[in-house]
Amino acid sequence: MQECKVTTAVILCGGKGSRLGEVTGGDIPKPMVNVGNQPILFHIMNYYSKFGINDFILCVGHKSWKIKEFFLNYQKAKSDLLIDFGNNNVEAGLLSAPGLNWKVRICETGEETQTAGRLKQIRRYLSDEPFMLTYGDGICDVDLHALQNFHNEHSGEVTITGIVPPGRFGELILDGNTVTEWAEKPQVTDRYINGGFMCMDPCFIDKYIKTDSYSVMLEHEPLERGSEAQTVKVFKHSGFWQCMDNPRDYTLLNSMYAKGELDWLN
Repeated sequence: MQECKVTTAVILCGGKGSRLGEVTGGDIPKPMVNVGNQPILFHIMNYYSKFGINDFILCVGHKSWKIKEFFLNYQKAKSDLLIDFGNNNVEAGLLSAPGLNWKVRICETGEETQTAGRLKQIRRYLSDEPFMLTYGDGICDVDLHALQNFHNEHSGEVTITGIVPPGRFGELILDGNTVTEWAEKPQVTDRYINGGFMCMDPCFIDKYIKTDSYSVMLEHEPLERGSEAQTVKVFKHSGFWQCMDNPRDYTLLNSMYAKGELDWLN
């Protein structure tokens, strides 16, 4: 099979993150919460960039202007500035940090839209080649090249990075590397869960997500139906994975970052 190099990453970052309220103060969306001195969204994008994936589609909703503002002002924030008060002029000088080779498309997908609906709306910006897909609140050290190769070598339309859960997530029922059942939030599990960092063929969107699916979560009907059709594969990852779902996760990630335990993010 001819290898198809993935160049685009879609990031779902429109949620409200209400469980992080005491961290955000309700003023910023969850993807803009800092890990160290940068938003977790920036770290996710920077990690993709290390693997040559520099085209991004951000599906935004709640407090979307905060995300737009960050990227609109990023170069100014990292540049030297000459402010000439006498001539009422401002000039941006040299970047104090290396510039980014990114193309970032920020798509308004609705305040209340669920994940499947957000994905359906940005389908028009995708080619027919596979793309990466993840959430704006989780990081891991998965080998994205290995994930791409795995996806290309198998017959599925979606490849999910499967990780062993802390215990509070929905589990994947597997037959080898094929997902045969999607169990959302079981009582007890010691099996794999969806850790995000997916590789998806756009035809999956066409087949399993209807145009009016604004209230549908990708993790429910679309992936459940795809699992029944055995078109969802799992790439097993035993390395680091951590979401930022609540203040405890926020404290953990920032503590690890401060200790230098997440150097691979930079």
